[in-house]
Amino acid sequence: MSAATHTPDLVEQALPDPETPQSTGRRVKDRTATVAVWAAFVIAMIPLVWIIVALLVKGGSVVVSASWWTNSQRGMTTLTAGGGAYHAIIGTLLQAVVTAVISVPLAIMTAIYLIEYGRSTRFGRIVSFMLDILTGVPSIVAGLFIYALWVTTFGLQRVPFAVCLALVLLMVPVVTRSTEEMLKLVPNELREASYALGVSKWRTITSIVLPTAFSGIITGILLGLARVMGETAPLLILGPYSQSIATNLFSGFMGTLPTMINAERNEVAAIPLDRVWGAALTLIILVLLLNLAGRLIARYSAVRK
Repeated sequence: MSAATHTPDLVEQALPDPETPQSTGRRVKDRTATVAVWAAFVIAMIPLVWIIVALLVKGGSVVVSASWWTNSQRGMTTLTAGGGAYHAIIGTLLQAVVTAVISVPLAIMTAIYLIEYGRSTRFGRIVSFMLDILTGVPSIVAGLFIYALWVTTFGLQRVPFAVCLALVLLMVPVVTRSTEEMLKLVPNELREASYALGVSKWRTITSIVLPTAFSGIITGILLGLARVMGETAPLLILGPYSQSIATNLFSGFMGTLPTMINAERNEVAAIPLDRVWGAALTLIILVLLLNLAGRLIARYSAVRK
């Protein structure tokens, strides 16, 4: 009898018996781990669902009103109903755009240097270490640093542009780290093929590496924007609140959704509380839309090896 005929018997002998104590113990461990993971997920979702339901119940009535998206709070008091969040939405989006205009080039250039040029250099390791520190810096520290530099040192007034500078400190490390990961996903074979054709390194980066990782970079930018739009401490320190529509970043006050939540709250009057919850729900909606946009881009145009 040939050796091939004995192969199925040997395979059957090598396979574990599903009824052995060892296999039973593995199934118990697997189910225990599954239950533990699902329990942790449910526990983590409870406060999130609680917050969303509270925002919908207490702020949904003002958000569904058309005037909420078209009017400001100019002339409104703590005892008068009406008005909207148009001024705060404009202020939040304007500061977010200016922050992105400053942060995105800095973050992308830093990521390119760390991945393409400075991986094994001492300066590259220093830059990477400083990014790790910036990633863990609380937002209030960033606000106080810009306040000390902008107001105390230079003697300038608190203006919305100073808020943008503080938000830059928070956005740069987020976008840089996400861009680094996307650049690492670009296959080295693409770079080597470009070099073999005589293309310079910088041309390879701009023509091959960045377009390949473009969708992931955009996702990181959107997620970074979603984070800074919800920050409160720098705005409270550097950006005084205004109930009117303002578009000048270098003069006067400007309303934003985080500062509107802080300025409109009042424990006695019921009407401003509706506006507070409405502003919070509006901010959640804007951040949610940015996160969804980032997830969709990452899903349908991801970089693959």
